[in-house]
Amino acid sequence: MSAASSHIERLPRSLQLTLALGAVALALYPVMGLDSTGYYTQMLTQMMILAIFAMSLDLLQGVTGMVSLGHAAFFGLAGYALAFLTPDSGPVSLWWSLPLAAAGAGVAALIIGFFVVRTHGIYFIMVTMAFAQMIFYLFFDNRSLGGSDGIYVYFKPSTALGPLTGGEELFNLDNRITFFYFTLAVLLLVYAFLRRLLFSPFGRTLAGIRVNEHRMRAMGYGTMWYKLTAFTLAGTLAGVAGYLWAAQTGFVNPELMGFHLSAHAIMMVILGGMGNFAGAIIGAFAFEYLLHVFKDMTKHWQLLMGGFIVLIVIFAPKGLLGLGQALHDRLLGASTPPPPVGGNGSSEAANKTTQGGARV
Repeated sequence: MSAASSHIERLPRSLQLTLALGAVALALYPVMGLDSTGYYTQMLTQMMILAIFAMSLDLLQGVTGMVSLGHAAFFGLAGYALAFLTPDSGPVSLWWSLPLAAAGAGVAALIIGFFVVRTHGIYFIMVTMAFAQMIFYLFFDNRSLGGSDGIYVYFKPSTALGPLTGGEELFNLDNRITFFYFTLAVLLLVYAFLRRLLFSPFGRTLAGIRVNEHRMRAMGYGTMWYKLTAFTLAGTLAGVAGYLWAAQTGFVNPELMGFHLSAHAIMMVILGGMGNFAGAIIGAFAFEYLLHVFKDMTKHWQLLMGGFIVLIVIFAPKGLLGLGQALHDRLLGASTPPPPVGGNGSSEAANKTTQGGARV
């Protein structure tokens, strides 16, 4: 399968409208009174956080063509950053701790990326996993960093702006509905930023690297620096997701840095559809939903999930988003009458035949 045939960047307007309606339904869910316990609101919040994480990986995997099995390291580092920045006596300010945690993950991605972007293919996958495992065991074996038990985050970040708000918070993240809408706002901002980036000169260069890096180098592009920038940016956005995860769950442990979470993110991107960040969002929601369904069905849920991913790869190589586009094209083709053939109204296609019947 070619790089171009397994990626999807533009969607038909009807599919865009469907996704927009889905976003509206998601935004209205907490205020519809359907979740008295708050369980599903929290679950949807976690899905949105993982969607941000999946979009950050899609920038590498779907746009640039770099498959990383160590992406969760940056997710976990930002979560630990929040845990270390939050004092025991009260919450830390959201307005400086979030940028600092994301920047810390970005710096780690810059340092690691300086080495890994020099490799290609399977070597890139293995080196990213090796760096992630090094970070995993650094925290797992070090009791001063929490050890295998992890660290609790007892307070959600504060949104107060000091004297500007008189010490009062702009909104209370302890409220699960407020946290839901804050996460939704971050999700939409990250999506808008990445979509704008995708069709910028920088984004088109990354897409060119995915299709044919040798040709891009021959045209004079410094592909290593473009890939390093993409790797750093992806790590920074993964850090945003890791920060939100730690703030919502109130707990971090080394498992957040393990390659299992990186593998889950890869499956989310593949399931939704690579190359379109809406696909990463759909993949994250679909993957987490199926995870809950399969776990309720059997203790061997990994077999069901693995089989489902295999079927998606075989029968829908562009993921759920590409499957939706294929259904749209088929329905549109079925509703469009065939062009007239023969007489004065013969089609242009009919005129493109030679006397021997072969097409030009």
